[in-house]
Amino acid sequence: MTISHAEPRATGGAGSRRRRELREFLMSRRARLSPADVGLPDGGARRRTPGLRREEVAVLAGVGASWYQWLEQGRDITVSPQVLDAVAGVLRLAEPERRHLYVLAGLNPPLPQSDYDAEYLCDGLHRLIDGWMPYPAHIMDPYWNVVAYNDAASLVMGFGPDAVQNGLTMFFTDAVYRSRAKNWAENADRVVAQFRAAWSERPDDEGFQVIIDELAAQSPEFTELWARGDVLSGGQLVKEMEHPLVGTLFFESTHLRVPARPDLTIVMHNPVPETGTAAKIERLVSPEGRRDGMFLAG
Repeated sequence: MTISHAEPRATGGAGSRRRRELREFLMSRRARLSPADVGLPDGGARRRTPGLRREEVAVLAGVGASWYQWLEQGRDITVSPQVLDAVAGVLRLAEPERRHLYVLAGLNPPLPQSDYDAEYLCDGLHRLIDGWMPYPAHIMDPYWNVVAYNDAASLVMGFGPDAVQNGLTMFFTDAVYRSRAKNWAENADRVVAQFRAAWSERPDDEGFQVIIDELAAQSPEFTELWARGDVLSGGQLVKEMEHPLVGTLFFESTHLRVPARPDLTIVMHNPVPETGTAAKIERLVSPEGRRDGMFLAG
């Protein structure tokens, strides 16, 4: 690894506090490791203090000893993501610690990564969307594949084992969803722009391109909207749904991110006040409403 050994700049002015925190953070991470943790000989009685020495971190990270000393001293030096990743690897930093190191070093942190596959959902996430009953809620992976949903989402939105499993594809191609989405045309451009925002976080991820190509082959409407290049952060949409049993429903649909699972998005639907939606949903999920829905389906 090639490192430019530029002389450190003066440490005064803006950012000095951040650099002090960087020094303390690196020293504390170094102190918690033993040489054996990183495959080095112990050194026995010659080692006066516990933890790794600065020189050992520098050698293992492939950087100069002076450069690493400047970094840990909080000097205002130029760093690169590649070097920070090397230091983070030596110090065995967890993902949140690695992002924190980037911030303290004055770089934009990398996107958070999940420790789990998208298919894995802890019981707490299942309880979260089930606890949102009687209102609809579902969970999506980075590509908007629906990985979990509660009963209300099934009854209102049409989620189910036989339905389209990708939220974007469902929006454009699922006959049941489109028949119920009264303000579909009003929301279509915003939905596509929000998906582009999700894709822009992972521009090299081919999984997004698979969804885009498959949907473009099925929906000229999507192709036209995607060509506009609009980008919109996921936030709130008002959805107007026409349910065959209880009539018109109005929901505020909100995208929520969980720091512990940055690969997932939880979508919660809340009844719009003074629209009668809450009472209609109570009826729809009641035993009587479910029974009537079975007769309706038949």
